[in-house]
Amino acid sequence: MKSKAETVETNVVKLTIELDADVFNESLRKAYLKNKGRYSIPGFRKGKAPMSIIERYYGEGVFYEDAFNLACPEAYEKALEENNVIPVDRPELDIEQIGRDQNLIFTATVTVKPEVKLGQYKGFQIEKTPVNITDEDVQKELERIQDMNARLITIEDRPVQQQDTLNIDFEGFVDGEPFEGGSSKGYTLVVGSGTFIPGFEEQLVGANKGQQVDVNVTFPEDYHSDTLKGKEALFKVTINEIKYKELPKLDDEFAQDVSEFDTLDEYKADLKSKMEKEAQETADRNYENEIIQKAVENAEIEIPDVMVEHQLDNILRRLEMSLRYQGMDLQGYLDIMRTDETTLRNEYRDKALQDVKTQLVLEKITAEEKVEATEEEIEEEIAETAEKYKQDKEDFKKHLKNDDIEYIKDTVITRKTIKLMTA
Repeated sequence: MKSKAETVETNVVKLTIELDADVFNESLRKAYLKNKGRYSIPGFRKGKAPMSIIERYYGEGVFYEDAFNLACPEAYEKALEENNVIPVDRPELDIEQIGRDQNLIFTATVTVKPEVKLGQYKGFQIEKTPVNITDEDVQKELERIQDMNARLITIEDRPVQQQDTLNIDFEGFVDGEPFEGGSSKGYTLVVGSGTFIPGFEEQLVGANKGQQVDVNVTFPEDYHSDTLKGKEALFKVTINEIKYKELPKLDDEFAQDVSEFDTLDEYKADLKSKMEKEAQETADRNYENEIIQKAVENAEIEIPDVMVEHQLDNILRRLEMSLRYQGMDLQGYLDIMRTDETTLRNEYRDKALQDVKTQLVLEKITAEEKVEATEEEIEEEIAETAEKYKQDKEDFKKHLKNDDIEYIKDTVITRKTIKLMTA
């Protein structure tokens, strides 16, 4: 096999690949064996006709496409390796010569990983943000935990107030007609949460359990549904249930219920310690990110659009996975945010571009500094990961695939690279 590479434009390489005739002939034979059962030839049982007869009956090139598909992948991979080409997308293939007893010649035009020209990437004079967790910060966190542990108490003897939790049925009408998505039964609504259209929740204040309330609102001009933008609507709302939130008292008993501590003071001290640790970790990450950002700004690099698009795919895939854990799909999220996927991709485009730049710059620094991960460091990372998931290290290792090990190795290398930059 012979191959050569030429740069046809920035970050685009054209590989010309030539396979010997005997190699292509072997691919033709394999294509025949794979497909011969598909052809019916008069005088032969199905699948028993010789290759030459099938070619004569259906045309000389009947097996060319399958033979090419059999020969191409391995030849393409070898050409990438021979020419030190790192693709970031699928190649565009073009056959220049194909035929029995002929060398197979084809081209593969592919977008490649761009060259990175580093500028300054270490030795920056940047001050770390000091960490200061106050008693007020601890009290706010304590009140957040208090709210999480509140009980909902059913109300029978008073009307709806702000912050009450309601169970309601509602049906919406525009121009006297019900509209799609405008009705629900048994819906849970916290009054004052801003979940519904502006003005909706406020009109429920003062209503009693079992009462039906006519709520008049106007859909915002930027509402996600074109048919409802700026429209006046009437919602007929029935109050099924009223509940209010009863907060537990902040005392030693509360501390015993939500923690392993006997007194509230001990619990608050532990909260402060954890908050300081978390704040320090955040400050360290921000410091590292600032240095990485400066290194990226100092580097010269042209990012192929396809790499940005791939990263956008990754971002939306992670978003969709996160939404599934919350019981929602991407389309539901888009509806709530009053947007569409194209707009969402455009909103994330700058982040995707920055993600790709950052990854390429870090890879280049890693190569320049010859950063590697030792077996001991990889084992330590595995142990920490297993501990995080509360698993025995050896049991955890048994379930790791090669890709998992590579990911752990890359994690160690990236961390060491960043540490070198921030030293």
